[in-house]
Amino acid sequence: MGRLIDVHHLGRERVIGAYVLDGVVVDPGPASSVDALDAIEPRALLLTHIHLDHAGATGVLVRKHPNLVVYVHEVGAPHLVDPSRLLGSAGRLYGDEMERLWGEVAPVPEENIRPLSGGETVEGFRVAYTPGHASHHVCYLHEGTGDAYVGDVGGVRIPPSDYTVAPTPPPDIDVEAWRQSIDTVAGWEPERLGLTHFGYADDPSLQFARVLEALARQLEWASLLDRESFEDAAANDRPEDVAPQLVQAAPPEQLYLGLERYLERRAEAPA
Repeated sequence: MGRLIDVHHLGRERVIGAYVLDGVVVDPGPASSVDALDAIEPRALLLTHIHLDHAGATGVLVRKHPNLVVYVHEVGAPHLVDPSRLLGSAGRLYGDEMERLWGEVAPVPEENIRPLSGGETVEGFRVAYTPGHASHHVCYLHEGTGDAYVGDVGGVRIPPSDYTVAPTPPPDIDVEAWRQSIDTVAGWEPERLGLTHFGYADDPSLQFARVLEALARQLEWASLLDRESFEDAAANDRPEDVAPQLVQAAPPEQLYLGLERYLERRAEAPA
């Protein structure tokens, strides 16, 4: 069985979780909380995508463990080798908070990286290409346990609440692709979903239904409301007991900006 490690991002529990199975780590989280993995001797990292809250610690871990193998979608791989564009994009969102939030983003030697396109089996995991949240997103099914590790495709859900947010930051949200990716993972008939934000979801079908509902709700808000009103709607909707974790894992202003860009692209597309 996979072990969930709460990395306590910025000192808060139940925001970012890494999963460890027989020396394989799925999404180690950011370098700002990499100390939570000090007791692990990893032999491989499986990255669902390269966003800093999921994969920011990769370079630091490879420096500490020089033989560490890193699996990542082929589109994301070059940005691990040279993170300058990734840092530039993240910097536009986070500004002066970059260092505090994410810590050092170190480059990864190209020889450590194993690019994926989807359809492979690596380290006992099946791989599927699952865009929607990010164009370079993949999910992993552990063939021994039947658990699927789904990054952000499965949404943000902070236990003990079941309330779910669809994380929709810029730059490449694609709602139609996200729905197809949910169908792809559901087709595996997984036993559980391993959510980075946060923990195992024991009823995959129900959790995917919550994500689809969240996507529809947020898309409607973004279509009808300006940014401030969107953020107000999100604040009024989310449960108070897990609000700090939800906001930290999926900042409302980013939810709006990603959907705003998606709607602009959709409006510009040829009929």
